[in-house]
Amino acid sequence: MDETTAQHLQELRRGTVVLACLVTLERPGYGYALLESLADAGFAVDANTLYPLLRRLERQGLLESEWNTDDARPRKFYRTSPTGRELAALLRRDWDALHTAITDLIEGESS
Repeated sequence: MDETTAQHLQELRRGTVVLACLVTLERPGYGYALLESLADAGFAVDANTLYPLLRRLERQGLLESEWNTDDARPRKFYRTSPTGRELAALLRRDWDALHTAITDLIEGESS
C-alpha cells in the first residue's frame, strides 16, 4: 500500500472511531478489551490513538468510567453515557445516510 492510500484510509477510520467506541462501549469494557473487540470486528485502532480518545470522550461526558480494583491489576472500565448514546444514535443515522449516498453514487442511481 502506498503512502497516499494509507493516509486516506487513516482519515476514513479516524472519522469513524468515535462511533465505533461509543457503540462498542454500550457494554462496559476496559481499554485493552476495546482494542481487541474493535480489531476482531475488522476495525484496527492503535493504542496510542485509543487511550487519548477515551480520555477525551470521558471529559466530554460521552463516556463514564469506574475503576475495578478487585483484580491484582486495577482496570478502568468505560461505558457509554446517556449523552454518548444520544450522540451515537445521531452518528449512526448520519453514517447510514452517508452509506446510502455512497452506494447510490457507486450504483449510478444519483443523477
